[in-house]
Amino acid sequence: MTQGGQAINTSRLPGGFPGPLRRLAGQALDVLLPPGCPVCDAVVDKAGTLCGPCWRQVNFLGSPQCSVCGLPFEFDPDPDSHPNGSDNILCGACIRDRPPYERARAVMAYGDFSRRMVLAFKHGDRTDAAPGFGKWLARAGRVLAAEADLIVPVPLHWTRLFHRRYNQAALLAHALGRETGLKVVPDLLQRRRKTPPQVRMGPAQRRRNLRGALRVHPSRRERLKDRRVLLVDDVLTTGATASACARVLLRGGAGAVDVLTLTRVVRAAF
Repeated sequence: MTQGGQAINTSRLPGGFPGPLRRLAGQALDVLLPPGCPVCDAVVDKAGTLCGPCWRQVNFLGSPQCSVCGLPFEFDPDPDSHPNGSDNILCGACIRDRPPYERARAVMAYGDFSRRMVLAFKHGDRTDAAPGFGKWLARAGRVLAAEADLIVPVPLHWTRLFHRRYNQAALLAHALGRETGLKVVPDLLQRRRKTPPQVRMGPAQRRRNLRGALRVHPSRRERLKDRRVLLVDDVLTTGATASACARVLLRGGAGAVDVLTLTRVVRAAF
């Protein structure tokens, strides 16, 4: 629910509110303050959903795509030229340098529209969009979620978390957990060192920036042993953050790591 473009979430009601009263309070707020589209603030039927015009601007991703990083292909590759079938076709980048995670998938391509949506969610307090995003993630990552043991969000450094007040990756992870029933361990990964923003960095700079910045929480290590982890974040850009997190999780004892993001940058990988 929104008021003047700002999210009002019934989850922020005092913790003593029983479930039925919380639902009634949410319904009353919906009458007084109709829910708004998380991008343009147009009135919508349900909090966290997009209006029709915004929905039509979403560039959803799917097959055909690289079986490892999820990069979409412009055309469906000829499975006859690949002895293992089209499910095992890799893009050029993954053939040259396979990432430490096994598979990465994303809901939509990162572009002008999705950038506005992510920024509103990440920096504009539009946390009301998280439940809708969780449904999208569950659909886009249904194969990954079916094989996962637990969900882990990409962490923020505590100083950035203090200023932002929430970790958008953790909100996505919890929303996905509610949709799939998977256990979410929000603090399994820790960012031990504050790193500069990576917006203007290239792939090599991003890798250097993240070196030694992440660790497995010492008291959560046993929960990680031999588990298949589904790592969740808002954007996959160069893959440097996802790869750094995957390496730390694997060194910490994880059996395998998959990655699921709300958006991903689509660029040529050949």
